[in-house]
Amino acid sequence: METTPAILIRKIRFGDTSLIVTWFTAAHGKLKTLAKGALRPKSRLAGTLDLFFDCEISFSRSAKSDLHSLRECALTDPRDGLRREYPRLALASYFVELMDDLTELEHPAADLFDLLRRALSHLGEKPASRRALLHFESELARLLGIQNPDTSPIMALARACHRIPAAREGLLQSLPSIASQRERSI
Repeated sequence: METTPAILIRKIRFGDTSLIVTWFTAAHGKLKTLAKGALRPKSRLAGTLDLFFDCEISFSRSAKSDLHSLRECALTDPRDGLRREYPRLALASYFVELMDDLTELEHPAADLFDLLRRALSHLGEKPASRRALLHFESELARLLGIQNPDTSPIMALARACHRIPAAREGLLQSLPSIASQRERSI
């Protein structure tokens, strides 16, 4: 059994009582686990499996597939601040979508894990902004080694994953710039 800090980035119902949970970790990169019985009323995992949660997980590797068994999950940070405003949740979802699209299963990526953890923590404390979105894209392109001085970071990311997430355009239009946030607070 292996134990690692992890951020929950996706969950999908599997049968009547189980979930397939995708995590992002420093030591293992993107990791998929099967949380058997997680949807049962008296499950030991109740309350610990929600998007953006920071957890300490223990899992057993599968010898036959890339879907491992989730054994334990201890919640370390529920990121309550993310749930205060819809724009924070929307931007956090965009960050996770980019990370999911641009990484492969079980490819260790401590620097990407740190970037995602810092971005989600920032959104838990501060309002969502264009600056946060553009900074995340720039740092992601730099860390992936695909940053090109001749193109914008989002174009480099789009080339790498063959698309720009659909949510980006709406986010750019709805998120305030730092300057407009300062003006409203005066």
